[in-house]
Amino acid sequence: MKLAAVAARLDAYEKLVRLDKPVGILLLLWPTLWGLWLAVREVPDWRFLWVFVMGTVLMRSAGCAINDFADRRFDPHVERTRTRPLAAGAIHPEEAVLVAASLALAAFLIVVWTMNALTIGLAVVAGVIAAIYPFTKRFLSLPQAWLGMCFGFGIPMAYGAQLGDVPAVAWWLWVANIFWTLAYDTEYAMVDRDDDLKIGIKTSAILFGRLDVLAVALCYGAFFAGMAAIGGWQGWGPFYFTGLLFGGILAGYHLLWIKDRSREGCFRAFRHNHWIGLAVFAGVVLDVQFPLALPG
Repeated sequence: MKLAAVAARLDAYEKLVRLDKPVGILLLLWPTLWGLWLAVREVPDWRFLWVFVMGTVLMRSAGCAINDFADRRFDPHVERTRTRPLAAGAIHPEEAVLVAASLALAAFLIVVWTMNALTIGLAVVAGVIAAIYPFTKRFLSLPQAWLGMCFGFGIPMAYGAQLGDVPAVAWWLWVANIFWTLAYDTEYAMVDRDDDLKIGIKTSAILFGRLDVLAVALCYGAFFAGMAAIGGWQGWGPFYFTGLLFGGILAGYHLLWIKDRSREGCFRAFRHNHWIGLAVFAGVVLDVQFPLALPG
């Protein structure tokens, strides 16, 4: 009986930090990996890779826990979230805060032990932005933009860790990633729009209204245009742009899936975005391994 109780508790913690739903880890990880490869134009040192992958997993898990704490009075009224451990009463709010704090502290200690002062400072900024995000749905009409700031912060950190500096290109990559986050998290918000309207949550899906599909398309367009402009500016080759092309094709499918605004289609599009991240990453890696100059 005790073993069953322990297993149930561990299962609740796993669901609290969404280890059973790794798509969020991938959406946070891909931009970080882009930054690691783009910063040095070669395969990064394995120690940097290990630190950033571990940090991504820990911080995303911490973010999920504090998000559920912040939304503990809303989640029971939303169809998609009512079975989450905190909303269902499987764990207490204080436990969620303790889990979030422990995971965030572990991530920060890894950075302190392994990274330079600039990266440590950027990690503090990233942590503050991430801690504020769950509460932005109360006062910001576009909380997805704030989430984009969080999910792309691994880019300047990757540059800072490897170069000891964060050049302008890193911040432009960060801005481009914000538009990608706006696109996929608006798709996510479209799933919950009816419930969010009832409970008074602010989201991009509510802000855009009937223009939501157009807004998603424009955000995808801004992301790919920004990434293409950066590629041209920095002299990246055909593989880089091929990765963007494949990512753009995938985004086109997403627009088809969300055009009727069904919960299933919107959630499918959201979950599928990690393939866009992979397509871009594959283009970057191939360009690093097999550098080719564009004609003319």
